[in-house]
Amino acid sequence: MTDKIHYFLCCSLAAVLAGCTEGGAKQQSSAPPALTVAVIQVAPREVPVVFESVGRTEGSREVQVRARVSGILEQQLYAEGEPVHAGKALFRIERAPFEIDLQQQRAALAQETARQELAKQESERLKSLVDRRAISQKEADQAASALQQSAAAVQMAQARVRQSELNLSYTAVDAPIGGITGRAQQSIGSLVSPAADSSLLTTLVKTDPLWVRFALSEAEFARLRARGTKQAPEVKLELADGSPYGSSGRLNFSGSTVDSTLGTVQMRAEFPNSKLQILPGQYVKVQVIAGNQPAIVVPQSAVLQNETGRFVWVLDAQGKAAQRNIKAGNWVGKDWVVLDGLKPGENVIVDNLVRLRPGTQVQPKTAG
Repeated sequence: MTDKIHYFLCCSLAAVLAGCTEGGAKQQSSAPPALTVAVIQVAPREVPVVFESVGRTEGSREVQVRARVSGILEQQLYAEGEPVHAGKALFRIERAPFEIDLQQQRAALAQETARQELAKQESERLKSLVDRRAISQKEADQAASALQQSAAAVQMAQARVRQSELNLSYTAVDAPIGGITGRAQQSIGSLVSPAADSSLLTTLVKTDPLWVRFALSEAEFARLRARGTKQAPEVKLELADGSPYGSSGRLNFSGSTVDSTLGTVQMRAEFPNSKLQILPGQYVKVQVIAGNQPAIVVPQSAVLQNETGRFVWVLDAQGKAAQRNIKAGNWVGKDWVVLDGLKPGENVIVDNLVRLRPGTQVQPKTAG
């Protein structure tokens, strides 16, 4: 009986050991294979130092053309929206009332001139009489004072003539600058007056060169100013449809104060615009390029983001995937500049990113 029990226990133990060996083999055979991923070895290369912002275009000169005298608007001598040169006739205001006023002031000047001549003769005559003591000194003094008053009246009449001539010249409204004309604000036959809203006749905008206003953050402005001592920054535009503007521009203004609300500094750039490719009032993307600097770049597709910020997957010393938080800068083409978080020579994984977990065993291959 004892031998039978001993035999049964030995068989049971053999079965258990066999099962354990079989389970271990199954576990070993079910271990996942290494995930094949493409990697790139990062190294510094020269990249442009770019500061980006959104700007709005405006004319380099914008002028409101206004009436400077009151009168009836008689003529409009330009087509709305056409380019005009400086001095081009735009409007004509009724001249007749100002011509009549000028004639009246000239007649008044002639009268005062005649009175001055008479007072001069009288003063000279009395002066000779007072020398012979034929009249009192008081009479001679009165004659001299009358001559001075007459001279002052002549000067006043001359000023009124000049004012009338100036008012008459204001009936011809000409373009003060060359530029693109706006729509006419007043219709022919309207009464215009410099003291009322009707004084605005049209607008003129100089579009070549064109200005673009934008703003940079305080930190970006400090970096730009530090690099601007080495070479003048280049400014480029990207239009609303994503196409680049053909000509580069230059900075022609930078603010001297920081906006206390937004923490930005106002900037302005100037661009040639002879073909009127850009219109005033457009929104554009501005890129200020301040030379080059060595930096590490990675493909944009390799950069992911979670609640802690942006990160990339790197290959650690054990051949496993590991997350690495980075500080990203600007885009350079299809790559992203990495300001901090990566060192030269490290391997960055660029595909199969959604299948990666920390510690995943990977089989690296060189990307493309």
